[in-house]
Amino acid sequence: MIPKECKRLAEVDFPIAVVSKHSAREKSIRHGHPSTLHLWWARRPLAACRAMLLGLLLPDPCDTHCPEDFKIKARELLPKVQGKVGQNDKGLRQAILKFIGDFSNWDLSTNQTYLEVGRGLVKAAHHEETPLVVDPFAGGGSIPLEALRLGCEVFASDLNPVACLILKVMLADIPRYGPELDREFRRIGAEIKKQAEKELSEFYPKDTDGGTPIAYLWARTVRCESPNCGAEIPLARSFWLCKKGNRMRALKYKIHRKGAESAEIEFDVFEPKNDQEVSIGTVTRAKATCVACGTVLPAERVRTKLAEQRGGADVIFDKKGNRTGGARMLAVVTLNPGEQGRHYRLPTGCDYQAIWKAQKRVKEILDEWERSGKKGLCPIPDEPMDLKDSTTLAGRGYGVTRWGEVFTSRQALALTTFGGSFRRILSSHKVGGIPPELLALAVSRCSDFNSSLASWANGGEFVRGTFGRQALPMVWDFCETFPLSSESGGFDGALDWVHRVLNHLSESKVHRGQVEQADACESPLPDETVSVWFTDPPYYDAISYAILSDFFFVWLKRILPEHPLLRDRYDSHNPLTPKKRECIQTGPNESAGRVKDKAFFEKTMGSAFAEGCRILQHHGIGSVVFAHKTTEGWEALLSGVIAGRWVVVGSWPIATERASRQIARESAALQTSIHLICRPRPENAPVGDWGDVLQELPKRVGDWMERLQSEGIRGADLVFACIGPALEIYSRYSKVVDAEEREIPLGGDPEATEPHRKGFLAYVWEVVGRTALEQVLGTAEAKARNSTAGALEEDARLTALFLWTLQSTNGNGAKVAGEESEDDEETDEEEESPKKKKQGYSLIFDVVRRFAQPLGIHLPEWEGRVIETEKGLVRLLSVRERAKQLFGEESISVAGIRIEEQARRDPQMKFDFALGAEAGVVPKIKGRRSKSPQPPFAKGGKEGIKRETTTLDRVHAAMLLQASGQTNALRALLKAEVDRGPDFLRFANALSALYPRESEEKRLLDAMLLVVPR
Repeated sequence: MIPKECKRLAEVDFPIAVVSKHSAREKSIRHGHPSTLHLWWARRPLAACRAMLLGLLLPDPCDTHCPEDFKIKARELLPKVQGKVGQNDKGLRQAILKFIGDFSNWDLSTNQTYLEVGRGLVKAAHHEETPLVVDPFAGGGSIPLEALRLGCEVFASDLNPVACLILKVMLADIPRYGPELDREFRRIGAEIKKQAEKELSEFYPKDTDGGTPIAYLWARTVRCESPNCGAEIPLARSFWLCKKGNRMRALKYKIHRKGAESAEIEFDVFEPKNDQEVSIGTVTRAKATCVACGTVLPAERVRTKLAEQRGGADVIFDKKGNRTGGARMLAVVTLNPGEQGRHYRLPTGCDYQAIWKAQKRVKEILDEWERSGKKGLCPIPDEPMDLKDSTTLAGRGYGVTRWGEVFTSRQALALTTFGGSFRRILSSHKVGGIPPELLALAVSRCSDFNSSLASWANGGEFVRGTFGRQALPMVWDFCETFPLSSESGGFDGALDWVHRVLNHLSESKVHRGQVEQADACESPLPDETVSVWFTDPPYYDAISYAILSDFFFVWLKRILPEHPLLRDRYDSHNPLTPKKRECIQTGPNESAGRVKDKAFFEKTMGSAFAEGCRILQHHGIGSVVFAHKTTEGWEALLSGVIAGRWVVVGSWPIATERASRQIARESAALQTSIHLICRPRPENAPVGDWGDVLQELPKRVGDWMERLQSEGIRGADLVFACIGPALEIYSRYSKVVDAEEREIPLGGDPEATEPHRKGFLAYVWEVVGRTALEQVLGTAEAKARNSTAGALEEDARLTALFLWTLQSTNGNGAKVAGEESEDDEETDEEEESPKKKKQGYSLIFDVVRRFAQPLGIHLPEWEGRVIETEKGLVRLLSVRERAKQLFGEESISVAGIRIEEQARRDPQMKFDFALGAEAGVVPKIKGRRSKSPQPPFAKGGKEGIKRETTTLDRVHAAMLLQASGQTNALRALLKAEVDRGPDFLRFANALSALYPRESEEKRLLDAMLLVVPR
């Protein structure tokens, strides 16, 4: 057993870059990856978990307390996967670190030699007993699965029933049955489909020409309210059907009027040659445009009309089966015999008749249930949705109040039929040794692609699942799949995905783990029994796990009625997943009968971390993974760590996300996940002196920033990664006090001046900001609180720090404010869409404020001049937006002429701009010896303060002259600036390094710098 005094490898070193590369790559690996067994949100990459677990489990060979037996065994094992190991302890450490990095590669995760070496190293380090790894927030199971892969004992728990079912299948059932499970799984799966096909085939008729429909493309509809119109508006984001390579298909429409009757819209499928031939969609940001008369229906009216239709996903028929309203089928995607590719046709009466029959069949099923005295669960989910939750349709005013209303009648019928087929086979004892939960997950997996919130990907010609992001927003034009098809979204596909996971886990030959539904604050384990406590807790307010998982839960509990895991074990009256105890921040309003604010999150996290300390062995170690882009989220988590009596002894950022992924702007959006390495704080921990802590902080953070930057960690990822070493200093003490014995809390008021009110983390942000400015702008900036001699002005520091924070790990990208993603286009946003997209770059206000305030940057004074704050986001104004500020109402070309004229009279001119001046005032150019007038104070600045032109203003002016082709004026301005001093070029070069590579600003800067006189 590793001595308590011996440091684990993760406390001293870690192969960040290699593990990050494999972790980020893993996001694009699908076939066979355990994450494809069933959807769960924000899973950690297996590569990161496997590597970190090895770091936690293995001792540091360079530590004097490292057992010699371990070193001998490690030198025996490692040559099997790499060359000769160095003779000294440092060489052995590097060999183990190399193995950790190599083994994080997905391609080696089932390699028997690497598995043998990994398990051998763990056994050598824990030869007395197999280490027990515990994850109390196990979720999708990445951490416990990798612990099993390394030969550890595992206890995985979660409060959520859906998570527990996934965990049971992956960690207990599949390892128990092994490779022989696969054949039986396919046999039973085929039998389920065969039975379902008998019942469903009449509701999914084939085409008369033998074609097979595989997807039905729908649009919700509302009626135009314009007088003398009343046309039906199909709510479609786009009329494209296929936009894949040379295959171009789209819908075009015609307006038909019959006397005084409402206009009718007819569609046709055609092959456009370019984008201009395809009409734009009819809906954006919940506002609908009538294609017949051009009237725009406000968002409130669209919601009201859809609420009258219970979301509008179903067709409304009259008694004879004629469509009178509701959802409209736009097109049908088919596979035709003997022909390649997908084909698109218009819907027929036969298609609508199938829908009508499905609706009548659903009514029969519900009537039968009513006649039975409502025995058992309602066949169609009737559980209520949370009407206050804005992440789902229920909270957005579309009339969807029950979970069954998320599905069309035919979709609900299909899922009910598959569940019924499964239950009949289960009750007939034909499943053999197959765990029923495995088949239930395959059926449940289909629901993700069979709801009215799934959509058609016209670029790849496949159906997107319901959860394109971690929410359930409105989807105007949705896709209904053919569940009996072998194409995407069908049951065959679900079976195939599960089959691949079975094969992968069988190749790894892992043994069984223990799974239990439990509250992380009340662990069922006894004291001091755990070797490693490693968890990925909820991300503050980022993901509403319980509410989102209800989507699957309502079907799973119908597929597996009375299953012991599919319930709220803490509230027998709750028909949905547990929410009262869920550790999440939902704001000041009540959620699940209690206020879940920051204080609730901190208290619950503190209790969970305290439980971790209780069950951890005296020589054990812990790790907490967190990735949140707000300082508030981090402070809440860290408060829980400190309250739970942990000491942070290491911190490793691992790039676990793709830089290009589509994200909601308020979600956890870092590219890295920070792994905090922790030990229980001794009960006799000393009291820390604030002066000593503050003195140690800059060097510790500075050294860490240098190390991480060498590993490719940048921007906000680097900012939050610095929390770890800062916490190492602070958390080692029972408390930290100042000279007057006042305790310095972890968090506080960042605008306060006294340390005991300001809080420790405010100083961490300040140190990181100063260090960043020192690196970007020079040593003088690190010491400058205000625009003192030798330092650039506030706006230059603000801009530099803003762009530095926006840098992306392993790249230099930044998201442009106003840049719409495909995901944004699919969803309904409550706010109004701006008339014109705003350019620039955005950060959360709290992040900007935390940096700016301690560095003497007064944000209100730069509002409207350099930044713009709206709805919690601070946007850095683009250079082009500043043209009018800098040059007034007259054109840049006029200003350029005046600059040239003045430069001929006085080459050492001084240039002041029209900042805040009245409209029509052009730049004032004065000779060096003349007194230059002060421009009025900038918008948002304090009254009475007048500002001179800053270095940032002059750099931006030069960029605009470059953009407008005013070469002579630009040369004159640059010569004057170079003669004046080094600030202009120093700052311009800094900005060139900070702006994203593909940005217009960088292009202008680099072109401008080529003109600088040498």
